[in-house]
Amino acid sequence: MKEILKSIIEIIGVKYILIYFVIINVIGFLAMGIDKFKAKRGYWRIPEGTLITLTLLGGGIGTLSGMYTFRHKTKKLKFTIGIPTILIIEVIIICFILFDLYI
Repeated sequence: MKEILKSIIEIIGVKYILIYFVIINVIGFLAMGIDKFKAKRGYWRIPEGTLITLTLLGGGIGTLSGMYTFRHKTKKLKFTIGIPTILIIEVIIICFILFDLYI
């Protein structure tokens, strides 16, 4: 498993992995802002499942900061507990992977 992960990282490159995380977090942040904008005006909304999926894809920091910046979905337990929990689990997994690969 360790060799497979190292191979994947070598093929993709750390630079592109970091770019992916920046982009997915910007998308998560903007999705929260856009959904709040649409909610205020009664327009078609971004499904909650999509917002959660953005978090699961690595956009937890962006989604969480967008949630509190725009004060959106802050009264729903699915978001106030779920998004931070997903983010914490992802950080722990990344730490274990990096620890396993490089130490």
